[in-house]
This record gives sequence, structure tokens and C-alpha cells, in this order.
Amino acid sequence: MLQESSIDSSGCRFTPLVVVELASDASEETIAWLLRRIRDKQQNGGSELLVEQISPGIDAEEKENPNMFLVGASWQRMLAGAEEIGLYKEHEDGFMRSFTCASQNGFKDFKGDGDGFLSMAECQYIIKHELDTLRAKDETHVPGHESAKLYPGKSIIRRLQSKGILIQIFPLHEREELKRLSFSWFGKVKLSLQPLDDIRHYFGEGQALYFAFLEYFTFALLPMALIGIPYYLFAWEDYDKYVIFAGFNLVWCTVILELWKRYGATLAYQWGTLSRKKAFEEPRPAFHGVLGLNPVTGREEPVYPTVKRQLRVYLVSVPFVLLCLYLSLYIMMIYFQMEGWALKVHDEDPTFWTGILCFIPSIIYAVIIEIMNIIYRHAAEILTDWENHRLESSYQNHLVLKVLVFNFFNCFASLFYIAFVMQDIALLRQSLATLLITSQIMNQLMEAFLPYWFQRRHNNKMMRKLRKRKILEDKELPLVEQVRLEADMSTYVGTFDDYLELFLLFGYVSLFSCVYPLAAVLVVINNFTEIYSDAFKMCRVFKRPFSDPASNIGVWQLAFEAMSAIAVVTNCALIGMSPQVKAYFDNSEQQLIFWTVGIEHLLLAFKFMLTFIIQDVPKHIQIKLACLEYKSMEALKRKKMLEGSQPSKTYQ
Repeated sequence: MLQESSIDSSGCRFTPLVVVELASDASEETIAWLLRRIRDKQQNGGSELLVEQISPGIDAEEKENPNMFLVGASWQRMLAGAEEIGLYKEHEDGFMRSFTCASQNGFKDFKGDGDGFLSMAECQYIIKHELDTLRAKDETHVPGHESAKLYPGKSIIRRLQSKGILIQIFPLHEREELKRLSFSWFGKVKLSLQPLDDIRHYFGEGQALYFAFLEYFTFALLPMALIGIPYYLFAWEDYDKYVIFAGFNLVWCTVILELWKRYGATLAYQWGTLSRKKAFEEPRPAFHGVLGLNPVTGREEPVYPTVKRQLRVYLVSVPFVLLCLYLSLYIMMIYFQMEGWALKVHDEDPTFWTGILCFIPSIIYAVIIEIMNIIYRHAAEILTDWENHRLESSYQNHLVLKVLVFNFFNCFASLFYIAFVMQDIALLRQSLATLLITSQIMNQLMEAFLPYWFQRRHNNKMMRKLRKRKILEDKELPLVEQVRLEADMSTYVGTFDDYLELFLLFGYVSLFSCVYPLAAVLVVINNFTEIYSDAFKMCRVFKRPFSDPASNIGVWQLAFEAMSAIAVVTNCALIGMSPQVKAYFDNSEQQLIFWTVGIEHLLLAFKFMLTFIIQDVPKHIQIKLACLEYKSMEALKRKKMLEGSQPSKTYQ
């Protein structure tokens, strides 16, 4: 835990875990009301947490925000919260069971009063959950803010966030634990597996699953990379041999995705999230509408007509996406004009510099693609917000669909055009290599190095102030300054962009593998550096994110599987277009198309057969889950029998 402790207004000492920052102009009435609700007993509608306002910063002349509060909880409150959220822990019988305070002594590693039984990430998630469940009782508005309307059952935290009264809530880093994790994770370059259990312990299951998938994807690429090198060096134009390579690639795409589901399920079971029931979803903070009744909970909440949302989606969002695709297509045609001009100059006067000139259009186009992806991402977020989705899951699904469609078209449309319209294999190979290498360089710069540079400048400025005031004489950052330093750090927005990058790299490897076998080698190198850069930014650049109790990689599994199905079509079409294959069907183009489509359908059928043959969850885990369910049912039956039985009387 954190080395320093805080004292609540009631005199209770606690370990600060979460920071709540309110707007600097928030009224005292609002602050007092919120703190009272946070501290109040659960039976009175409060969270029963401990909270303390932090002291002023190091520079009184700087108008630092005074409305920053440290939040923690007593250990018994933490255990009660663990039971409330349905946290799964390993029981002494070897099964993963939902934690309950009544049976707490039966859980592995629960000793004494249970101190240390929960990780810091789990404690912070519990506090976040308790804050999110704070609900209005009979208030009609937030005290001190007439415009912030409330109604019975409305989430207080969500209303404060939507009105800008609550700026941010973030969990604090634990400095010593972070140092140990940093050293074992990226402190030195070494060929070893990532400390996934330590990552999960510190950042939570969602982050750990992402890094597990990144590591798995990197190792899964090694066979493709090892086979691709000799193909690249010795069999460049031999399309007969590429049939074998493409066939291996298509089987590889399916097998690695199915095996990942088994590996991911194993990790999720070990971490206690595979069987964890998903909590009932509350409306998003930005969701708005006329006041009505929720048919499930019976509480009052905003109601927005589904028809109106559908009209926004199909009459505005869909045309907007199509317009963006048209603009992407227009820019692609400009790129081809530039490419044709560069090739014409090189053909007229072939020199070293004109040879370099041939790569310039592809590099410029790759940079433009990255810029367009960033701009479109922000536009898609604004548009999805405007659609006014009630649930966060629905919001994320619509956002992911918009972004995936545009990124797929923007990144791969030119390659499809070169391959199947221009039918220029040499240009396809050059464009694929240029797009892949340029996108990797751009991603590394945008995701890690630039944020690190900006954050380091800010940190150095803060350290100079601390040394000037002789606060760092013991070489340890005070808690107050740690809070203010982390409050100014960039917010980690989640794994969306990280999975999107892997999705596009997977497309570069799988879609045109028979043309550029070296793509797998480049992606392996990129992923190796990506592990270190992502680990670095998680530990040094961004705020600590709240734990996400995920059991899988979600909708991204479907995205990768869709990409692997498209890869079957593209690779079969490329092989069918090769001169060597066409030579076998020189008298009948229809027969060539028939055989190409037939083989493609056979490969797709084989691919879908593999998805059924390879079970998503390993057999031994299925047995454990079935045994646990059986024991739970038997225990419930015995409980009902004991409750229903009455002592009988014997008459003589």
C-alpha cells in the first residue's frame, strides 16, 4: 500500500487509494453534501467510505485546485465491498469461488483479519464501484448547483461528471510496487515472458489480458516469420511455392485465434473473471432524455426513443461514414497519380535519387492515412456521443464498428486496388512494405515517445520546484505532491487504440502474405518494441487506470476472426491471378474462376470446422466450472430442505 496514511474527519486513519477532484469553482454547499454522502452509512444511502481533503501544494502563488480529496475505506468495508461486487478468489478446495464475508476464512491466503487478501487494484475498483452506486434520494438538484437536476435513483457521480462539477476520479500509484513491476517488466531488455500475474495484480485483468494477447500474438507470428524469410530470399516470384505458404497462413490464422481463446479462458479462470457475472449496466453519464421509469429497476431515469436514435444512426451516421470513405478513396486516387508520376520520372532517367523518389508517394500516403485515422477517430466519438446511447456497451460497439470500417478501408483499400484492379504485384509488395513500416514508426512516436517527452518536461518542472523548496531532501516524493503530479498526467483512455493497432498489423500479415512474406518479420520486431513501449507508458506516462475485471478481449475477438475470413478470399484470389496458375487454365478463364472460388469455399469450410473442433475453454476448466455449479446447486438444495423442515412430534 501507499507509504503515507491520511486521517478522516472522524479521526479514522486510512490508506488513500483514490483521488476525487472537483472543479475549483464548486460551491462549498456542493462539496459538503458530496462528502457527507460519501461518508454516510450504507443503510442511509451513503458509501461508508473515508475521505480527506489534501493540503495546499508547494507553491502558494500557483492557484492550485483546492478541491482534491483522498478516498479510502476500512478493511472490513473493503471485504464487504468485495462480496458486493462478486469478486472471485481461490478457495482452499482449489476452486475459484465468489467471495463472501461469512466464508472468508475458507479462502486461500486469507489470514488474520484478511489484511493483504485484496490487491490494491481490487481495493481501488471497490471504491470506484461504491462511488458509482451513490444515488440521489429526495434531492431535486445538486445542492449549490440549480442546473444539475437530480431525481430519485440517479447516479450522483455521473451527474456531477456530466455537469463538469466533478473533474476526474483516478487511482493512485503505489511507488514501491510500481518500481518493482517496472524493473521486472521493462527495466532491462531481455528475452523472457511478461510478468502477467504482476501486471494483473497492479493494473487489473483487462490490462493483463491485452498484454497477454500482445505477447501471444508475437510468439504466434514466429512460425510465419521463420517460414517467410526463405520465401522472401529464395522464392520471390515462384507462385507455385506460395500456394503452400498461403495455405499455411490461412490455417495459421484460424488456429492461433482459437488457441488464444483457450489460453485467454485459462488466464481468466486463474484470475477469477471467467465465471464472474456481469453487473447490471447503468445509463452512461452523458445519456439524456425525458424523465421516465426503468422497466427493470423501477427507478426514474431519462428515457430516449429508440426510433429517434435509429434515425440518427441511419440518416446521419451511416451517410457520414460513407462520405469519409469517399474522401479516403479520393485521396487514394491522388496517391496513385503521384505514384505514376514518380515511376515515369524514374523510367526516363533511372538514378539512385529517382529510385528513392519512387518510395516518396507511399511514405506520404502512409502518413496521411495515420492522420486521417486520428481525425476520423475524434469525429466518430463526437458522432457516437450525439447518437445518445443509453449503455456504455452499446456506445462502445457503435464506436468500434465505425472506427473499424473506416480504418480497414483507409489502410487496405489501396492495396486491394493495386492487387485486383491494377494487378501490379511489384507495386503491391512495395506499397505494403512502405505502409507497414511507416505506420509502425508513426504509432511508436504517437503512442509512447511524444507523451513521454511532454510528461517528462512537466515532471522535471515539478521536481525543480520541489528541490527549490528543499522538499526532496530525503529523495522521496511527498504524498500531496504525488497526488498533484499524477493529477496532471495524461489519462489512459483504455486498450481501444492498442487493439486497433494489432488488428491492422494482423491484416497486413494475413491479407497479402503470399506477396510479402517478410511482413510477419516486421510485425514481430514491432510487437517486441511495442511490449516495452506500452509497458513504459503504463508505468511512467499515464495515470493509473482503474482495474477492469474482463474475462476476454471482447468484440476484438470477432474483429480478428472476420479479418482471418477475409484473408482466405484475398490469398486465394492472388494465387488465382498468378501467371503460373493461369498457365494451367490458358484455354478457360471461367474454369480458373470456378477452381479458385471452389478452393476458397473449401478453405472457408475447413476454417469453420476448426472453430468447432477446437474448444474455446479447456476441458479441465469446463470440469471445474461444472463441479462448482453442481456443488452450488447441492448446497442450495440442502439449505432449502433445512429451512423447510419442521420438528415432528411423536404421539403415544
